[in-house]
Amino acid sequence: MKLVIQRVLSSSLYIEGSLISQIKKGLVVLIGISKSDNVNIIDKLIEKLLKLRIFEDENSKMNYNILEISGEILLVSQFTLYADTKKGNRPSFIQAAHPKNAEPIYNKFLEKLNVALGDKIKTGKFGAKMQVRLVNDGPVTIIIENS
Repeated sequence: MKLVIQRVLSSSLYIEGSLISQIKKGLVVLIGISKSDNVNIIDKLIEKLLKLRIFEDENSKMNYNILEISGEILLVSQFTLYADTKKGNRPSFIQAAHPKNAEPIYNKFLEKLNVALGDKIKTGKFGAKMQVRLVNDGPVTIIIENS
């Protein structure tokens, strides 16, 4: 599993021109699920995500996590995080999980994140073509990979 985390001042997600979700200060989290992933890694990744100290304190030092600032998360499924560009010019996605296998893992990740954040977690629609607008803060972008 791979998470690309962007610290944002705000973000909104659209599907077919309609606003589906929006957040204020917090994180946009792009989540990619590989063929080898399973639900056993979810707790570890969620704990890391929630404890990640990437929000600034009064001294402009990254000292606070998403919980400490009462921030929001916009979670977006993105199989293209597993693009392989080593050969040729067209990315290969053979390492990405098939949607029928990835969706239950994504749903479990979302369910557990909801327990921790409640109404502060927003999302798009798994497998949909989405447009994400965001105002980066910093910018700060962090990648967490299952290891």
